[in-house]
Order: sequence, then C-alpha cells, then structure tokens
Amino acid sequence: MTATTSTPGDLDRRRVFHPFSIPGAHERDGGPAMIVSGSGSTLTAADGRTYLDAMAGLWCVNVGYGHPKVAEAIHRQAVKLPYYHSFSSMATDQPALLADKIIELTGDLGMSKVFFGSSGSDANDTQVKLVWHYNNLLGRPQKKKIIARHRGYHGVTVASASLTGLPAMHAQFDLPLPQVRHVTPPYSLWERRPGEDDAAFSARLAAELDALIVAEGPDTVAAFIAEPVQAAGGVLPPPEGYFPAIQAVLRKHDVLMIADEVVSGFGRLGGWFGSHVLGIEPDLMTIAKGVTSAYVPLSGVVVSEHVWKVLSGDGGVFQHGYTYSSHPLAAAAALANLEVVEEEGLVAQVSARGDHLRARLNEALGDHPLVGEVRGLGLVAAVEFVAERGEQPKRFDPSLAVAARITRACLERGMITRALPAADTISFSPPFTIAEQEIDQIVAIAREAVDSVADALAREKA
Repeated sequence: MTATTSTPGDLDRRRVFHPFSIPGAHERDGGPAMIVSGSGSTLTAADGRTYLDAMAGLWCVNVGYGHPKVAEAIHRQAVKLPYYHSFSSMATDQPALLADKIIELTGDLGMSKVFFGSSGSDANDTQVKLVWHYNNLLGRPQKKKIIARHRGYHGVTVASASLTGLPAMHAQFDLPLPQVRHVTPPYSLWERRPGEDDAAFSARLAAELDALIVAEGPDTVAAFIAEPVQAAGGVLPPPEGYFPAIQAVLRKHDVLMIADEVVSGFGRLGGWFGSHVLGIEPDLMTIAKGVTSAYVPLSGVVVSEHVWKVLSGDGGVFQHGYTYSSHPLAAAAALANLEVVEEEGLVAQVSARGDHLRARLNEALGDHPLVGEVRGLGLVAAVEFVAERGEQPKRFDPSLAVAARITRACLERGMITRALPAADTISFSPPFTIAEQEIDQIVAIAREAVDSVADALAREKA
C-alpha cells in the first residue's frame, strides 16, 4: 500500500461527494472549513479556528456537542450489542424502551406505535407507503394523493422530495411524483394580504386547501403533511388558528394529518412536540434529528392508535423495513439524549433562550434598512432581507445572493448560520444548551455581517 501525504482536506475534495453542494466547485476548491471537534455550542476546524454554531448542525444537535452522557451510552451499547435486526419480529431491548418513551412524551396525542428508520427523509418515505397501505386496507385504492405545502421541507428520497415544496429540489430529478399536490404556506411577509388578520389569513388558507381537495376529488386525497413551523423553507410560524382551521377541512374530507416533527420535535418549539405547541392533532408523526441530537442517525414514524388498528388488521406480512430499523445503538443514544433533555430542564430553557434570541435579533436588526422581518418560535428564528421595507416590501434580485453573502460574512467572523433556499433569509437554531452570552455574540456577529453586506451592496449600486 502506497503511503500518502494527502491531508484530510485534500481527500475530502478528491473523494467525497457532498450533498447540497456544487460538485465540480468542491472538487476544485474544497469547502470553507473542515470541522474536527465540538464542545457545547462551539466547533473547531482543522486550522484551529473556532465557530459558534448558531444552527446546531442542521437544526439537530439539541444537547450540544460532546455531551458525555450520550457518548458514554453509545460506548456501552457498542460493547454490549452494537447491532441486531428487527425483521421477522426479532427484537432488542433499547428500541422497545425508546418507543415506550416516545409514546409517553406524545402525551394525549393518541399515539400507539413507532416504526424506526435512520433519517427524516426515509421516515417521510415510509409515511407515504403507510398512507397508501392504509387506504388499500380500507378498500379505497384510489385515495392516494398527498397534499403538502410550497416551501415545506420533508426530505430528499423520491417520495419525500416530491412532498418538499422547493422547486429546485425537483428540477434535476423529474419530480414531484404525480400523486403530490402543494398549497400556499402561511408565509406572512409575502402571502398575507394587506389588513388581513390571523383569523382571516388562516381561513383563506384553509379555504384554498378545501377547494383543492374538492377539485381533486375527496375520494382521491389521502393525507396532508406539514411541519408545525416550516424550517428550511423560511422558519415560518403559522398564524394563530391556522392548524385548527386546516384540520377542520381534513376531517371534513377524511384526510389524514401527518405532522412532520423532524425539526420541531423533542423541544425545539418550547414543548415536547410542535403538535402540542400549535394545537395539531396528528394521525401520523415524523421524528428524527432531535431524538438523538444527531449523535447517531435515527428517525421514526409515530402511528396513532386508530391508524394502527387498520394497519394491523389484515394479518399479512408488512413488506417494508430497513436494515437499520430499530437499531439498538441509535436507540441507546436516543434514550440518553432524552434523559439529558429532561434532567437538565432543556425544554423550559428553550423558551427562555428563544425569547432572548428573538429580543436580541429585533434589537440589533429589527430596524435595519435591509431587514424585512425577524420571526421565530421557541429556539428557532430567522431574519429575512428585502430590497425595500414597508407594507408591500420588495425582494432583492436573486442574483445578488444577499443571504448567502451574509452567511459567508458570518463565517469569516466565527459564526455559522444558514442561508435558506429560495429566499434571502438566514436562520438560527442553536443547541438548547447555549448560554445567553453566546446568543449575544451570535447576534453581534450577525449585525456586523449584515452591515458589511449592506455597505457592499451600496458600493455596487453606486
């Protein structure tokens, strides 16, 4: 074997195919940083630079980096039983304990069973198959269409990317599937009409959904999927009364409600699940990210008792599952992670830190000439940038890539945020364990970055 002097950075550039990156550019130039360690809310790169992670990875490292309790649980399980499958009714103890804990945390939502996978994408793919199977068992083979929302994010498999309401994720792959439809999101900055209050806005969006179901034929529409707060699509908290109005339409037409809790679940919005916070009554729930704080990949479909009664009623073999379904190592990590969240009171801390984050963002950026809106709920927030403020704001030309430039300026100053797709918006979703002074640092860096880009835009315009 030939010795090599290539650095990990060189090998990454030459050998790793990165998601959501420009392949040729990465192969040629590499990326902005190679992260080699993390502690709390701080990441360290191979060159020694440190970064405050305002995004908890991808909305997911809720207990922070390097928590010893989670790491120790992973080690213990790896020594005891690193893996065994769950096919043909074979079982291991950790997934059983975890499923029971998840059902306990869902409280009065009427949940009964958990089907485990590895990612939010595969879980939403499973949701599609369950919904189709459910209607087949009920003798309704034509009831297969699923309605999602524009700007929603539900994953990247063929089915889950179809549910995702971001056109850039469809164009390269001949998506969406023909069974998927999309409706208007509760995007107040751009979709709310002048003078329209929360009740009127919610009622109009519910009426749009009702009209679409009627136009498609209620006997063909099987489910509606929604994130409690749309995350990657812009951090879009719904107006008050939105989900009750939506669910009244769904019940009217016997359409299942899928709550995609991949980001919102396990405390991110200040309650154990976004469904609790926003009054959602799901038939099915999707979980991932925060269940393990991303220490080990794990996802799940949480099935309500009334749906389970149908799925379990035919007696045949359920022809679906993954090699890593009910992975004992991932389940052990999840149990330790949820114990940390409970023992350290992190769900309550989310509310306090979230209030502090939004207050500081509003103080620092709310009146900035480039800022159209500061918004959020719990410990997730966003700042959207506009070319002109006002009751009818004006968007920037997309070619200016304003949000992307701001995130680069933040990175140069030692803070990681994220430019969200199809909007000049940056997001914040830090670990639950973040300190208030770290939030203050994040906001100060964001203000510096916005000012630097504003100055550059002014020079370019001159």
